[in-house]
Parts: sequence; structure tokens; C-alpha cells
Amino acid sequence: MSSLATKPPAAPAGARADFTVIGLVGLAHATSHFFHLLLPPLFPVFMREFGLSYSELGLLVSVFFVISGVGQAMSGFLVDRVGARPVLLAALGFFVAAALAAASAQGYGGLVLAAVLAGVGNAPFHPADFTILNKRVSPARLGHAFSAHGISGNLGWAVAPVLLIGVAELSGQWRAAYLAAALWALAVLVLLAVRRDDIDDRLATAGHAARPGAAAAAAEHPMAFLRLPSVWLCFGFFFWSTAALAAIQSFASPALAALYGLPLSATAFVVTGYMLCGAAGMVVGGFVVARVQRLELTIGVAMASGAALLLLVASGALPPWLAAGVAALAGFGTGLAGPSRDMLIKRAAPPGATGRVYGTVYSGLDVGFALAAPVFGWLMDHGHAGSVFGGSALALLMGVGSASLVALRLRGPRAAAAAA
Repeated sequence: MSSLATKPPAAPAGARADFTVIGLVGLAHATSHFFHLLLPPLFPVFMREFGLSYSELGLLVSVFFVISGVGQAMSGFLVDRVGARPVLLAALGFFVAAALAAASAQGYGGLVLAAVLAGVGNAPFHPADFTILNKRVSPARLGHAFSAHGISGNLGWAVAPVLLIGVAELSGQWRAAYLAAALWALAVLVLLAVRRDDIDDRLATAGHAARPGAAAAAAEHPMAFLRLPSVWLCFGFFFWSTAALAAIQSFASPALAALYGLPLSATAFVVTGYMLCGAAGMVVGGFVVARVQRLELTIGVAMASGAALLLLVASGALPPWLAAGVAALAGFGTGLAGPSRDMLIKRAAPPGATGRVYGTVYSGLDVGFALAAPVFGWLMDHGHAGSVFGGSALALLMGVGSASLVALRLRGPRAAAAAA
């Protein structure tokens, strides 16, 4: 009787409770993606103010994502041990500190400090977010929760250049943009602290029955999941798809300016268009994932379509303004693949290892950003603007291959079980 008294009660499974959890986690996720772009929108300012090159600016992106990638893999274990909620709140605190460091930067060292703090803050988001969603959202709405989660991330990416560039231009002070970013992160932190019961992953929603094999999984070594090929194939999928995204986010604007002679003031918002198209794709993807069992087919068609559009832009043969529009439209394909991607990872995760698996797999995102940004920065420094789009297309196609191999791995055990 005493053990029953200490067991956390099940959280309500109604639509309102689900939507509240989805909204709060989505807002936090949008904030994390906003801070992915804390520095890149103002790269032209830093080049002018501090005399930096594209390669040095690309290294700032690498610092952020190396810190985030190592921290993400580690934070998955922390989330499984202490819970997602306290880790998520601490991460938002690091974002406040990162924005303040950027606002007070006096040179390259200050920008590196901002990148380090933002990377530490970003590290826990995917294991924390997906642990909360998987435990607090009803199974019937989980596909839509993944869709909303992806959309919120794209909206965070889309808002970053608009807010940072907009505040800098309206105020005439680029440092004011970072004070605005600090206020945003602080406001989200306060809101989640006030609504902390809604994101308590210790309260399991009714309908999340124990998965087969959960008892055996609990007895395994905490690192046993690393032996699963599907986990590393998912990691590879994130690496390749994110390498493409890193090129677009960091260098699409100057690459379009170099290839097509468009002014930077116009191309600066192509990234926003890419993210908004990605958000639209994720809305559609949330419905597709609930109806299509072959997730790798959705991922393949969607990402191959995006790759084809990027190759058109790389050709340099399009009219200038059409090229900008096509580059933005390519985001729809990558967005459409997002919910199917997250459901594929859920299927690959062993019982009881949600935080660890998402932390490890999503660290592929950080590694992709960390390695791709300086490579594409080097290409830009050496006049290869078309490689930004051509390389992105190739990386998307490599991601399609990785997703197909994950699906083959997962179908093998299911086919064997059905035959038995």
C-alpha cells in the first residue's frame, strides 16, 4: 500500500492536456532553434566590426555545435536519470547568459563565449523534449506532436534573422538585438517554471502502456543501446540532413548574392522563407505519418524533391528572384520528412532508453552543423558559391540512403517475429 501511495498519479489524457504539453514544449523548442542562429544573421556586422572572414565565422558555428553535440549525447543520460523538466529549465538559463555574452562581446573571443554558452544550453533540448512528449502526450496525438515540435523549431529558425536584423536596424545598435534575445529566453524560462507541472515527465499519460521487452531492457547496461546499428544509422541520417541545413542557414544569402547578383538585404530573408516552407511541410507531414507505414518512402520522396530544387539553384540558370524562391521552397521537402523521421527514431529506440537514444541520434545534428559550416565557409572564401546548394543536395540524398537502411533494419526483426 505504501508503494502505491508514492507512485506518481497518471496525468490527464484529454485533448486540452495534450495541447498544453505540445504548446509548452514547442515554445521551448522554438527558443532552442532561435539560439542556433544567435550569431549567423549578424555575420556581416561582425565582418565589418571585427574584421572576420567567412572561415572564422564558420568556426563559431562549429564551436556551438561541437559543444551541443557532446552535451546532447551526455544529457540524454541525465534526462533519463533526473527527469527532463529540470534539465530543460537549466538550458533556458544558459540561453539568457549566451545572449548577454553576445551583447557585450568586444571581439572574436566574446563571440566564442556566446557560442559556447548557447551550445551548452542547446544540448539537452531534443532528449528532454521527446521524453516529455513521449510520456505526456496521448499515443493517438503523438504523430501530430512530433509535427508541431518540428514546426516550432522551424519557426524559431525563421524568427531569428527577422528579429535580430530587425531590432539591429530599427535601433541602430546590433547589441540591442541580443538584449531582445535575452528577454525572449527569460520570458520562456519564467513561463515554463510557472507551468512546470504540465511538463513533468514523471507523470505518465494514460495509454502509454509498457512496451514489450521493457523489463528486460531495464536490466541491461545503460550503454547497451549503442550496439544497435539502427541507432547509428539514425545518427548518420541526422548528420547528412543537417549538413545540408547548415549550408543553407549560414551561407545561402551570400551564395545567392554571388551567383545571381541579388542584394544581401533581399537574400538575408531566404533562410526565413526556407524555414517557413519547412514548417508548412511539417504540417502536412503530421498527417502523412499517421497514414503511411513505410516511413522511409515519405522521407525519400520528400528529401529527394528538396535536393532537386537545390540543384536547380546551384546551376545558376534560373532568373535571380526565381532562384531565391526555389531555394526557399526546397524547405518544404525537408519539413515534410520531419515527422516521419522522428517516428522512425521512436521505433528504433529500445524501451526505457528514450532520452539516451534521442540524445545520441540528435547529436548527429550537431556534428553535421559543426563539420559542414567551416567546409562551406571555406568554399565561399574560395569563390565556390554554387557548392553551397549543390553540396546541400548531395547531403540530402545521403540522408535518404541512411533512412532507408534504418527502415530495413527495423523491418527485419518484425518480419522474423511475424513468421514465428
